[in-house]
Amino acid sequence: MLSFEQKLDRYAELAVKVGANVQPGQIFVISAMIDTAEFVRLLVRKGYEAGAKKVIVKYGDETVNRLRFEMAPEDSFQDPPKWHAAELEELAANNAAFLTVLSSSPDLLKGIDPERISTHQRTYGQAMSKYRQYQQADKMSWTGVACPSPDWADKVFPDLPPAEQMKQLWEAIFAAVRADLEDPVAAWEQHIERLEHKAVALNSKKYKALHFVSPGTNLTVELPEGHIWAQAGSINEQGTRFVANIPTEEVFTAPAKYGVNGKVSSTKPLSYGGSIIDRFSLTFENGRIIDFHAEEGQDTLERLINMDEGSHYLGEVALVPFHSPISESRILYYTTLYDENASCHLAIGSSYAFNIDGGKTMSTEELAARGMNSSITHVDFMMGSPETNIYGVTANGEREAIFLNGDWAF
Repeated sequence: MLSFEQKLDRYAELAVKVGANVQPGQIFVISAMIDTAEFVRLLVRKGYEAGAKKVIVKYGDETVNRLRFEMAPEDSFQDPPKWHAAELEELAANNAAFLTVLSSSPDLLKGIDPERISTHQRTYGQAMSKYRQYQQADKMSWTGVACPSPDWADKVFPDLPPAEQMKQLWEAIFAAVRADLEDPVAAWEQHIERLEHKAVALNSKKYKALHFVSPGTNLTVELPEGHIWAQAGSINEQGTRFVANIPTEEVFTAPAKYGVNGKVSSTKPLSYGGSIIDRFSLTFENGRIIDFHAEEGQDTLERLINMDEGSHYLGEVALVPFHSPISESRILYYTTLYDENASCHLAIGSSYAFNIDGGKTMSTEELAARGMNSSITHVDFMMGSPETNIYGVTANGEREAIFLNGDWAF
């Protein structure tokens, strides 16, 4: 049996070699909260071992972030962080590799005025629009991984003693990312190959639309002509493969912006902007959200939808079997990085340019002409369950089962 230190070492190696896939001579940028410093130091070491020219670490602090929302003047939330955006854009233009370590408490901003949070997210999103376009066109390598923090572990395992909470969350993460195996890198090669097999099969079908049916959901999602089903194994502008999310279980594409009709109901809580949105539904007409309701977080959901014009539409449709490792763990993680890989999901906001044929080199206007959505936000929410059935609609109007009872039908 592997020790904690061995699993941690394998996890860091996965993040650097499979996720960001740092190349010799490359700048490696790590963004993390300060309470993950021990893990970050290991990532830095792995980065230099991979041949990084320089490893840049950008730390944040949850307490500091919370204090800003509690005490800063209102007008400070309208100041765009242009200096921050310009730095990331320059690094991306010079082929840096980016890794984000997620550890924040899902309830970080609970009780904060939602308007403050919304203003911050809108201002930040506008400033970061060019960098986000780089990401969504796979200009550079980028990935996200998770590291337990006390507050997050307490949210996931509230009935355990604090020391046991952290231990259990670490073990759950190691299992989800395959770091508890003897050769995780080889296991990931096989996993990406399996996901690619599904993507190839879906691409061969060229479905005109998808029809989702489950309790509380009856939704038709048209797909744009030339859409591409992808999985998290991507190729950047330099021809280097990377994995944008660790873990990942999804195969995904872009919906036609104006082709979504019907109602969808969430199946897991959504942690967004330091608050929880739960038990919510969205109703679409010609692609646009025309009605919505949340039993928890209604104001936060409203501000998300009203972030900009594009946040009234969808930008991603992702298929994840219910019998996936994260789903079968029976753990609700309260972070999208994990929960989206236990459930089929949709995303409010922008589309990924690589989900349309030739999209990586298209302008925003060209992408829009092909039915792709543009927004300053991209927020996944979970809507899959063991009762989810998904049908592909062919150009001839025939229906073929893609998912039955929450799992692949082929």
